[in-house]
Amino acid sequence: MIQLTTQGIKVSVETKYEGTFYENTKIQYAFTYHISIENNSDTTIQLISRYWLIKDALNHSEIVEGKGVIGLQPIIEPGKKHNYVSSCLLISPYGSMQGHYIMNTPEKEIKVQIPLFKLSAPSAMN
Repeated sequence: MIQLTTQGIKVSVETKYEGTFYENTKIQYAFTYHISIENNSDTTIQLISRYWLIKDALNHSEIVEGKGVIGLQPIIEPGKKHNYVSSCLLISPYGSMQGHYIMNTPEKEIKVQIPLFKLSAPSAMN
């Protein structure tokens, strides 16, 4: 598990390789990532948006931005967590993701870093 804390907000990530499939004669490597956002601050936060930089071993990169996560803009009270699972496709057997969330607090907007994490198919380890 990879973890990073920004201003009392801990983001934890676990990844899983889901397999390969072909789309238009091109192989795709599928991964899921499990995210836990834990509010260890003393104020309520709301996740407003996300930004991802996804890279693969073939030097292909993709930026994904949008409101919330999996269709939600969760409110996380102090001492509480929000968990979700999402997925990513790569055209190579390994790569990485990193990014940030924009969170609102009653006082201000903050940028919470998502730690860099690796995506790797088991066959790429040999």
